Amino acid sequence: MFAAMERILVINPNSTQAVTDGIDRAMEPLRMSGGPAIECVTLKEGPPGVETQAHADSVVLPISATVKSRDNDCSAFVIACYSDPGLHAAREVTTKPVLGIAECGILTAMTLGQRFGVISILKKSIPRHLRYVGQMGVADRMAGDRAIGLGVVELADESRTFSRMAEVAAELRDEDGADVLIMGCAGMARYRDRLHYLAIGPRVLARRPRPQPGCDDQGRRAIGSRNFRVSTQRREEAHQFGVGSERCHAEGSRANIVEAR
Repeated sequence: MFAAMERILVINPNSTQAVTDGIDRAMEPLRMSGGPAIECVTLKEGPPGVETQAHADSVVLPISATVKSRDNDCSAFVIACYSDPGLHAAREVTTKPVLGIAECGILTAMTLGQRFGVISILKKSIPRHLRYVGQMGVADRMAGDRAIGLGVVELADESRTFSRMAEVAAELRDEDGADVLIMGCAGMARYRDRLHYLAIGPRVLARRPRPQPGCDDQGRRAIGSRNFRVSTQRREEAHQFGVGSERCHAEGSRANIVEAR
């Protein structure tokens, strides 16, 4: 049982409130009676989107300042940006856990499959991601990193974004050999369940997928040709709660990961 005052602070390092709102919705499955409060905040000093190394560097000090200022009322911190900006600097100003979604996503992905692929926003993001994977010493486990060609703010265009994510996911799986996919931007959080639904619905549930919001024919064709691996637990949940059940697909601990086989 968690103490009543325990709180996890999730920091969106960009200044786009819509991204924070999407992250907040993605956290909902992790909010439970007796559990820690999960608070999502927007870094007002940040750029509209963290899309370059300069953007990532510019938010290091503001992130550290935020962590330091909230150290007295928070039990843990999450930096919700796939660049993990300011991760190590933030760890120097608190003795509490500071987690970066890139580091956590990559480490979790490697427990689910042999080779992971990353769905990035822009091509210029990829060299930054590759440097980080190299620093972590896991480059040999990376199948590929492909961009959807949309910036952080553009991710609000649901139809366009999801269609491109479905296409890139299929390329990473079929051409690069990825068996786990990582969504390489916190702004993609709102699309995780939909992407996962397309992946596991047709074969695991042995039923034709029911159309989901923002799910067009192009997206179905792109990702529906092969099945994504799904655990026995998720198969049981799928049958128990039905196709399209939010509970079936809401796995907060893997919020930016989709298994692909």
